[in-house]
Amino acid sequence: MTGTPLLWVGFSAFVLIMLALDLGVFNRHEHEIRMREAAAWSAAWITLSLIFGAGVWWAEGPDKGLEFLTGWLVEKALSVDNLFVFLAIFTYFAVPKKLQHTALFWGVFGALVMRAVFIFLGGALLHAFEWIIYVFGAFLVFTGVRLMVTEEEVHPEKNRVLRLCRRIFPATPDYVGKHFFVRGADKVLRATPLFFVLVVVEISDVMFAVDSIPAVFAITTDTFIVYTSNVFAILGLRALYFLLAGSLGRFHLLRHGLSLVLMFVGLKMLIVEWIKIPIGVSLGVIAGLIFVSIVASLVFTKREEPGAGK
Repeated sequence: MTGTPLLWVGFSAFVLIMLALDLGVFNRHEHEIRMREAAAWSAAWITLSLIFGAGVWWAEGPDKGLEFLTGWLVEKALSVDNLFVFLAIFTYFAVPKKLQHTALFWGVFGALVMRAVFIFLGGALLHAFEWIIYVFGAFLVFTGVRLMVTEEEVHPEKNRVLRLCRRIFPATPDYVGKHFFVRGADKVLRATPLFFVLVVVEISDVMFAVDSIPAVFAITTDTFIVYTSNVFAILGLRALYFLLAGSLGRFHLLRHGLSLVLMFVGLKMLIVEWIKIPIGVSLGVIAGLIFVSIVASLVFTKREEPGAGK
């Protein structure tokens, strides 16, 4: 299953319609995303993802259905790690809460385009050079080890692309609603801080894609499943951010679970010539690692909270 042209067109149309409804109907006016709204959108995207996965299962069989579900779960879990970076970016730029959705919306739109390019490029490389799978595997193991032993820090002010943009574009001192660029009385086009926020968000997603896309190729080499699992995980990212932004600190051990997931899928790629791990086993291992890291985070945080048990 690589997806017929009709499937690709239909799925792309679905994504564009959902994005149009999001920006043009449900979030036409600037407003702060509340917990209830974020929870409703999160539930909606998870439900749509599972329905799509069920459709793949029905149309293509259990193996393909499990491949989609496993790929989606990996991307969904890795996206939680992205949220820590988004929170740091919004804090650094002091983004008003009512504008955070706009920044994430256009960040997601750009991410969808970039992920499509990366996925087709990765699929083409795997098709042309089978040995690339070992490069991907080694890279994932290395990334997993690095994630385990290093503490990720975000310093937008050190970003070279951001520095270049600030030199090129005159800037306004304050945010101007949803606008990325505005013209003042002097007719000079100036970038607002929201534009610089978007630049850093997009650069961050490129870095995330370098890790996450090879991880899904370890699950399946079907580009349609790789792309659709990525898209559903990304589309639910904004709602997940607003749902968890206030409690991200409680998931401080999740990165260790994600590092083990990356090492597992990397190892799976490295040994595929001799040992093929069934997709059901892969799903169980990945889900188990994520679940244990989340539970451990919650338990550990609860024990460390000041005044707990008093």
